[in-house]
Amino acid sequence: MPTKKSSDSAASKRTAPAFRLPFTTVDVVIFTVLEESLCVLLVRRPSGASEPFPDKWALPGGFVNVEVDATLEACAVRKLGEKTGVQSPYLEQLGSWGGADRDPRGWSATHVYFALIPAEHITLEKGANAADVAWFDVDEILAAEDLAFDHSMILATAVERLRSKVEYTSLPAFLIPEPFSLPQLQKVYEVVLGRPVDKSGFRTRMLAADFLVEAGFLDGLSNRPAMGYRLKDRNAPVVFPRTFGR
Repeated sequence: MPTKKSSDSAASKRTAPAFRLPFTTVDVVIFTVLEESLCVLLVRRPSGASEPFPDKWALPGGFVNVEVDATLEACAVRKLGEKTGVQSPYLEQLGSWGGADRDPRGWSATHVYFALIPAEHITLEKGANAADVAWFDVDEILAAEDLAFDHSMILATAVERLRSKVEYTSLPAFLIPEPFSLPQLQKVYEVVLGRPVDKSGFRTRMLAADFLVEAGFLDGLSNRPAMGYRLKDRNAPVVFPRTFGR
């Protein structure tokens, strides 16, 4: 009777593809709200002739480490933690970009996520391959179109995705530290959308969506204490039945 070969034995005989493989990276578009502006985290690339786009600002990211990254999302979480120290933000896959010309080192593919975090109490870390790291106003960066690689195009796509989803979801609540008042949350919506939102309609929609829990009154906001709120579930945003009216 023939001896059945184990799957481990079969796997050991598999060989790598005969063709060259592309570089595989993950980049993260990290958004926050600072001083009433939608901001993105950028890192300055190291100087030196051996580095592509030396001294240029870029989105944080890096190569997939097959020894530690079980998935693309795991790599995104690792890169996010290295830059901000945040381990459990809102994270969503944005898309993939690839081509022979996007990286002078060779054919490359990057898988992009965007993250939403409150900037308070975050200590930015430069990392081993970054000369500097800082928050920048999104609209100013988009106008300049001067990021490394194809990151200006990626950022524009991320901003468009975020602003379109803010029209009908609770995503801005992930940009503000808890607990927060409804006026504070409304301000974040207005910052991201770039326009005012009707106060009475906003309050009705937020409370009717049933994604907030009361967290006690907040001091120091006005002469009349405002109720503070927290998210019931930080795993996913709530979808509203209709968009905000202009």
